[in-house]
Amino acid sequence: SRRCGLAAGRSYSGGGAYPGVSLTCPLPGVPKAVFAAAEGRERFETRVTVLENGLRVASQNKFGQFCTVGILVNSGSRHEAKYLSGISHFLEKLAFSSTAQFGSKDEILLTLEKHGGICDCQASRDTIMYAVSADARGLDTVVNLLADVTLQPRLSDEEIEMTRMAIRFELEDLNMRPDPEPLLTEMIHAAAFRDNTVGLNRFCPVENTDKIDRAVLHSYLSSYYTPDRMVLAGVGIEHEHLVECARKHLLGVQPVWGSGQGRPVDRSVAQYTGGIIKVEKDMSDVSLGPTPIPELTHIMIGLESCSFLEDDFIPFAVLNMMMGGGGSFSAGGPGKGMFTRLYLNVLNRHHWMYNATSYHHSYEDTGLLCIHASADPKQVREMVEIITREFILMAGAVGEVELERAKTQLKSMLMMNLESRPVIFEDVGRQVLATNTRKLPHELCALISQVKPTDIKRVVTKMLHKKPAVAALGDLTDLPTYEHIQAALSSKDGRLPRLYRLFR
Repeated sequence: SRRCGLAAGRSYSGGGAYPGVSLTCPLPGVPKAVFAAAEGRERFETRVTVLENGLRVASQNKFGQFCTVGILVNSGSRHEAKYLSGISHFLEKLAFSSTAQFGSKDEILLTLEKHGGICDCQASRDTIMYAVSADARGLDTVVNLLADVTLQPRLSDEEIEMTRMAIRFELEDLNMRPDPEPLLTEMIHAAAFRDNTVGLNRFCPVENTDKIDRAVLHSYLSSYYTPDRMVLAGVGIEHEHLVECARKHLLGVQPVWGSGQGRPVDRSVAQYTGGIIKVEKDMSDVSLGPTPIPELTHIMIGLESCSFLEDDFIPFAVLNMMMGGGGSFSAGGPGKGMFTRLYLNVLNRHHWMYNATSYHHSYEDTGLLCIHASADPKQVREMVEIITREFILMAGAVGEVELERAKTQLKSMLMMNLESRPVIFEDVGRQVLATNTRKLPHELCALISQVKPTDIKRVVTKMLHKKPAVAALGDLTDLPTYEHIQAALSSKDGRLPRLYRLFR
């Protein structure tokens, strides 16, 4: 016992505590467990109620003690044509600061802590989203907080000045970070939709940081933060309870900017232009240290796809999954996408390619399918040739096996993401904001299953008739001209000799 120390006197659990009780029977004195169960599909359908002021309240039931609730506003950088660019970026940084009821951000966080809650705000090109995850028993406090943050922000001079500093730092960091993907995404949108709607910059330009003040923000808020452009969405709560809280805190509330009408709402439809945006930049020292990233040139080539409201959105999503791709050093097997076209045809065949990834951005009135590729500056011409070839080959034969794999992978990714309560919340809010209803996962899976090779060929053929959008960053000495890239993508036969003549 001395050698074993305390272990010698330690008692271990066993069957002695409940002698004679079978393992198949409940233990006496232990509360009965409550398990999640499928209670019928209708119980988990998204419910939507429209209040008298036009505010939509949407909820999705989900088993669990916690809920995610938030307000989504049909407002973003695409609506800033009549205003100073960068207002949405400011509003994102100013979110959950002092309000009429709460004196500071710390006071808001302390209030949420009582319910185990956290908060976040995200601004995109077409939506601003204020969200809180907390214990469902604190729903009334959460909705009251969201209403105050959205409609009664103080926007003090001190908070605006701190936001200016934060934005300047973020812009500086954006231009210094080794991963240029956010910067390239901005550039490809600006090239594809030049000076209109989703082509407007999502980040505040440095020259505008000092021009945006409380008066500018109030002018914008009075136009776009109206009940008919908002959705209160919740996941993990009873619909009636959410509607009751919405009536209490969001009905008849006077915003801090007053009830006067601002400028008319920008209802412009996205106009795809195509074009090229180039940024010559020394990338030789972006990642110093023991394992530096080599100097690379980054190219992104895109073509207009479709709106997420169109029927062709599902075939485009399958096509994007079929192209797949990633980094040349990605670990994993088939489940990580190693059978996608950009792995098989590009990364596996060209060892010097550092990255080849497909992206699909879709909005209410347009979309953009693009491929991002990275390589040594000396290989830029060949890299562009390879990527344009992949676009042309999209219109060729689609194998039954690769199509089924892409469809299965898309359904798997969809269902896996919708295991997360915040993801369900965002899905509910965005769909209801755009369509006043929501397609459930099983409906989306059914639509994915119906995609045929002819559907892929049809959407690609339509896409290839558009001018390309090109974004290029780094050493661009060997970059082909835009006219050469456009001519290569307009090739109907897709034969390599044609491409070689164009690029060489």
